[in-house]
Amino acid sequence: MFPGIAIISPLYLQFRDWDLINNKLALILPGVTFTLPVCIWTLTAFFRDLPRELEEAAYVDGASRIQTFTQVIGPLAAPGVFTTAILLFIASWNEFLFARTFMSKVEQLTAPVAVAQFEGADIAAATPWGEISAAAIATTIPLVILVLVFQRRIVAGLTAGAVKG
Repeated sequence: MFPGIAIISPLYLQFRDWDLINNKLALILPGVTFTLPVCIWTLTAFFRDLPRELEEAAYVDGASRIQTFTQVIGPLAAPGVFTTAILLFIASWNEFLFARTFMSKVEQLTAPVAVAQFEGADIAAATPWGEISAAAIATTIPLVILVLVFQRRIVAGLTAGAVKG
């Protein structure tokens, strides 16, 4: 529930003690910690909106719990799962604070941090806006492609539960 900036110093000290600075695990642990509550909150709403009668009907038809989940509940919850996965992927892709704090080696930098650290060829020159813009677009292209490919599932997931009836 704390914003990242409020816990960055204690996390840095802890990760330094665990020798996790410049280690991908230093990005994975806070990433999971921050995205898991959002994931649970979002998916709880999707699963809560699924009709209980469908599950009961599957039991009456002789389906086991696993069959009911994989053949009835899973396909109905797929739009919510896809929407949640894509939103959390975008949040992780754009994460800046932890990546900038825990990664100092150039080869370990994430795309947003690398773009933010662009330098011009000439120290006296102004900020290289053209290069920064090109890099920002290049790092955004995978997200745009991902959203375009899964557009229907995202819309279905965002509108699931919006209409009762």
